[in-house]
Amino acid sequence: MTRFLVRRAVPGDASALVDLARAVGSEAGGWLITDGDWRSPSEERRYLRAVRRHPHAAVIVAETPDGVVGRLSVARDPHPASEHVADLGVMVAREHRRRGIGRALMTAAEDWAREVGVRKLELHVFPSNEAALALYESLGYKREGFRRAHYRRGDELLDAILMAKEIR
Repeated sequence: MTRFLVRRAVPGDASALVDLARAVGSEAGGWLITDGDWRSPSEERRYLRAVRRHPHAAVIVAETPDGVVGRLSVARDPHPASEHVADLGVMVAREHRRRGIGRALMTAAEDWAREVGVRKLELHVFPSNEAALALYESLGYKREGFRRAHYRRGDELLDAILMAKEIR
């Protein structure tokens, strides 16, 4: 059993979060940023500072004694008609998957949503990511749509499944 702490990200996490994003992004087929393009540590630090001041978004991390091994970003939709909806993205380091970290990050996102009055969380997942689909469905997320050729990764256009959960 991996021991870990789930908490809000702080600017000091920037370098670790960039390293995590680059590692996950280098995995074939699993993440959108497979070209290795991610913010620099200083850009990530500025982003984290801005998010901490903004009540409509959050970055949540999972940390083990080895360091930051998971990240969840969540942001409320800015349109007034859908400000009750927030979109999220999650990543967990390969060697720390299937240990409850993704589930804990998702639960923290639901807690954040309740605190700020978000009524619906949604996310996109690649149809081939069976482990993520199983996790999200076990947490009560439902498939709401299929987006054909929705994301570009290099020269390839990829489909995405839209999943969502109502928060009470």
